[in-house]
Amino acid sequence: MRNPSSAAPAVVGGRLAALGRFCFRHRRWVLGFWAAVLVVGVLIGGRVFEGSVAGASSATAEADRGSAVVAAADPAKGTVTAVVDGKPVGDPAVKAAVEKATAEIAGLPGVSSALDAYGSGPAPAALRSADGTASLVTVRMADTATSAQTDAVTQRLESLNGSGGAHVTVGGDLVLQQEVKKQTEQDTRFGEMVTLPLTLVVMVLVFGGLAAASLPVIGAVASVGGALLAMFGFSRIMDIDTSVLPIATVLGLGLSIDYALLMVNRFREERGHGAGIAAAVERTAATAGRTVAFSGLTVAVALSGLFVFTSPVLGAVAAAGVSVVVIAVAAALTLIPALLGFAGARIKAPAAPVPDEGFFSRTVRRVRKRAVLVALACVALLMAAGAPFFHAEMRSSGAAVLPASSAGRQVAETVDQRFPQVSAAPITVVVEGGAPVAQAYADEVVAKLPGVSGVRAVTPVSDAVSTIDVLVHGDPQGGQAKHVVDELRADRGGLRTYVTGGAASVVDFKDELMSRGPWALGLVAAGTLVLLFLMTGSVVMPVKALLMNLLSLGASLGALTLVFQDGYFSGLLGFSPTGGLETFIPVLVFAFAFGLSMDYEVFLLARIKELHQRGHSCRRAVELGVQRSGRIITSAALLMVIVFAGFALGDMLMVKQMGIALAVAVAVDATLVRCLLVPAAMSLFGEFNWWSPAPLKRLHRRFGLSEHVELPEIGSAAIPVVIPGPRAAVGEPVAGESAAGEPVAGGPVVGESAAGEPVGGGSADKGLVKA
Repeated sequence: MRNPSSAAPAVVGGRLAALGRFCFRHRRWVLGFWAAVLVVGVLIGGRVFEGSVAGASSATAEADRGSAVVAAADPAKGTVTAVVDGKPVGDPAVKAAVEKATAEIAGLPGVSSALDAYGSGPAPAALRSADGTASLVTVRMADTATSAQTDAVTQRLESLNGSGGAHVTVGGDLVLQQEVKKQTEQDTRFGEMVTLPLTLVVMVLVFGGLAAASLPVIGAVASVGGALLAMFGFSRIMDIDTSVLPIATVLGLGLSIDYALLMVNRFREERGHGAGIAAAVERTAATAGRTVAFSGLTVAVALSGLFVFTSPVLGAVAAAGVSVVVIAVAAALTLIPALLGFAGARIKAPAAPVPDEGFFSRTVRRVRKRAVLVALACVALLMAAGAPFFHAEMRSSGAAVLPASSAGRQVAETVDQRFPQVSAAPITVVVEGGAPVAQAYADEVVAKLPGVSGVRAVTPVSDAVSTIDVLVHGDPQGGQAKHVVDELRADRGGLRTYVTGGAASVVDFKDELMSRGPWALGLVAAGTLVLLFLMTGSVVMPVKALLMNLLSLGASLGALTLVFQDGYFSGLLGFSPTGGLETFIPVLVFAFAFGLSMDYEVFLLARIKELHQRGHSCRRAVELGVQRSGRIITSAALLMVIVFAGFALGDMLMVKQMGIALAVAVAVDATLVRCLLVPAAMSLFGEFNWWSPAPLKRLHRRFGLSEHVELPEIGSAAIPVVIPGPRAAVGEPVAGESAAGEPVAGGPVVGESAAGEPVGGGSADKGLVKA
């Protein structure tokens, strides 16, 4: 007959606990499902990048609509351009080799036309450099051309290298698009290969064992597979810009590791309190799982603000980002409990609960003694760090997003510097009309505008569409060029025109940002305030958290400006400053960094609220809350920084900008804000932190969300947990457990943990249960 004292623990209520029980009992099926997700995701991973679009266009931006008009009228798909350099253009050997290659290329399938510098007329003359030492070969591909046909042209041009002693570099817009996709895929793979091993090393140090440390890595790898599947699905129904893929991947990787860290950490704590494997999984799902779900909701709300914009890049990031968050949460709530079922017996329980006294509690007490001074100093420091963003310039970097070693970028820069007659004009006006009409408009209106240095060419694209290449004084995307864009749009000469080009694209994006940005910010702020109110029952704390997050974001954007616009540390990071930030990067940084900052805010506020509800004064609740969540938040932040920094080591400028900005945002938020500014502000506000009007208090009592979970007792008496030695098999019961992994004896009451840790500690004042 079974001893009552060894009875299985009471079942924990709630859907998340039920999900944990299900995943534990059916762990082989759950693991098989995620293994299938990973395998399929890896198999189609390359196809995700192949199906992406380098520079997805918007149906509402005038610059993109103008480009679409030209594309519809022009039978060419794009160009492949070769720079023949190092020998005089008139060199007989070079001339013979180039003419032979041009003639052969003209006859290849998919080629619309091929032109070199050896014909007669103004067009071939424009293909010669002014010093006569370089020439171009331009090949226009038909709109029906396949990638294989484009590759055949590229290979034939590359075969010219060395002919007559000349050096040949092949680029052009079609080559650039392929290089962007290839480089983005390489950077994404490189970021994963760098961050995952480093993450494993850090988690071994955090958990003190390989078994516990490996689970978050396995969960993150599976999540990446799911993310690739999700993005592949989106690429079938919408244009996914190539830059979206690494951004979504880095978010999914970081969140997956973060959430799995919380789950494993809570499991260890439950084991330390005497729970068997099954019971510990169930209780982990009910507590840390609740935190993960709530955190994922806050990040998804932050990303949902991007849906307000019409830019396809931002819309794709929002769709991919929200799906990646859902996958990361799903992996944490299903795969991690299953993995704990297999490896739980090998995971070491902590020797003792988190003490109430330590580095973080002492820091809070020091901060409290000088709360006004610390708060003012932190705010001043964060505002100073964000000040550089006020002089930030937005740019459309074009070929500059690729590393300097890229052949496509080298060709683009050579054409701009040495072949001005065929380089892309700063501004192009698309006119729906024939060449005579466009010429008259160019002579009577365009050429006379202030800031215009000249009209380079009027080119008929078809009988009904013409283009005007407009040259400007100064920076092609500077203030004067943007002013010319506005002037051209204000005076269209009675024609239907579209002003396009790099400067016009920047103007369009800034206009969208000004018109839709406040709505996006309002949506994110409102969603965040509502969620935090439902969690805390206070109107003060959500507003305070929102303001602190904005300060933290400002510091990140300021660092982004100093590094990528002003060029600080550019040599160390291996890039050439372009004089500005890629247009959509600050918006993405805001959405991602805001969500991640609110993630840590939830961890901390939930812990402080719980302690306050258990009878601690506000000051003591802040002190204990920071102490008990400080280690896990710091560990999670460190892992996030590693992930983002790993992606910042890539060569794509956009990926590098996102990696640096998010790494700075997380580092600042987890140190300066959470350890200093939050304790200082909460000490100053005191009990007012929890204030709400009476009607809202009643609303919270009825609809409020709580991270607190009442856990049943594990048993009537605590027993020591026996950790299996190296001979124990994975999943094999240890001494004191049943075959199902349940305890044969119980333990003390375990309090709720918002960050996956016990609420107990060294003292049990105010009725707080000692854990």
